Amino acid sequence: MLFGTVVGSLADKRGRKRACVTYCITYILSCITKHSPQYRVLMLGRVLGGIATSLLFSAFESWLVAEHNKRGFDQQWLSITFAKAIFLGNGLMAILSGLFGNVLVDSLKLGPVAPFDAASCFLSIGMIIILSTWTENYGDPSENKDLLTQFKGAAAAIAADEKITLLGAIQSLFEGSMYTFVFLWTPALSPNDEDIPHGFIFATFMLSSMLGSSIASRLLAHPPPRVESYMQTVFMLSSIALLLPVVTNLLVAPSNVKGGSISFSGCIQLIGFCIFEACVGIFWPSIMKMRSQYIPEEARSTIMNFFRIPLNIFVCIALYNVKALPMTVMFGMCSAFLFVASLLQRRLMVIAEIHKSRSQDWLNMEEMDPEGVPLNG
Repeated sequence: MLFGTVVGSLADKRGRKRACVTYCITYILSCITKHSPQYRVLMLGRVLGGIATSLLFSAFESWLVAEHNKRGFDQQWLSITFAKAIFLGNGLMAILSGLFGNVLVDSLKLGPVAPFDAASCFLSIGMIIILSTWTENYGDPSENKDLLTQFKGAAAAIAADEKITLLGAIQSLFEGSMYTFVFLWTPALSPNDEDIPHGFIFATFMLSSMLGSSIASRLLAHPPPRVESYMQTVFMLSSIALLLPVVTNLLVAPSNVKGGSISFSGCIQLIGFCIFEACVGIFWPSIMKMRSQYIPEEARSTIMNFFRIPLNIFVCIALYNVKALPMTVMFGMCSAFLFVASLLQRRLMVIAEIHKSRSQDWLNMEEMDPEGVPLNG
């Protein structure tokens, strides 16, 4: 939240390609710190990891959108690229990386730090590809703007355009619920220390996410429905999915037997969690598409990192109190946030429709001569 926001925002001024290379270097250094038993060194690694995460979630997307527009490609291709990135990157590669890490640690007995060393190798390959094949692009490269002025400009853009404000709120609410879910699903499925197949369940989640991104690819490629419309349903469905642990806790009598396999209520929750992961798969390419439409190019990375400030605050507060609050309260809170996201998405759709209608009216007026006769008639 602190370091990442500043470093990530420099991408608009110093260059998105340079920021992506910085991501590779920063995360390689973070991986190297895992070899140290010193707490201070490990904490430095987490700071570097936080900076790298902010760059990962802003610089790459900003570079892609700017490069896509600069080359004059069809806007529809951008949606397809986002969907493929989530399907292959967040889904398939996550599964393969998990399996590869497991081979390094368990099969080859290389130790728990081996996956971090492997990650450093892949990051180095990625950095070489970026340096040798990418061109540089910027948001606002003007030298007379310092970082504070850049922040003020981004804040003014968010405050002036309700669509950007709504988009930031929607993203924070959904991602906040998603990251909280990451820490809650294991204790939710094994409240009595049931023996659950964590690796298999995680792979199932990733497959669900891949299914969601595949659905998003079809929805984005063949509108209608528009992204602003179908995302209301996605947020509502995800809200219901995370409400299932609350419902099962009220309707199904809890078991007091320690150990054993996953319970009946756990199976019901698992189905809900898979539905939620499918919604996550639809969310990523869809929110990327909306960001490409509504966030101004000159401050894209800065605004995207602004969106992550309330998200990080929420996750920190939620995790700090995770043991103080009952599991049902945490899931109920996430479900409520997702319901609010659905309402905000409805508002965003209405505003977008009004803006589109006014733009069309303005174009129609421009096509008329002063006496109201069509110029092309």
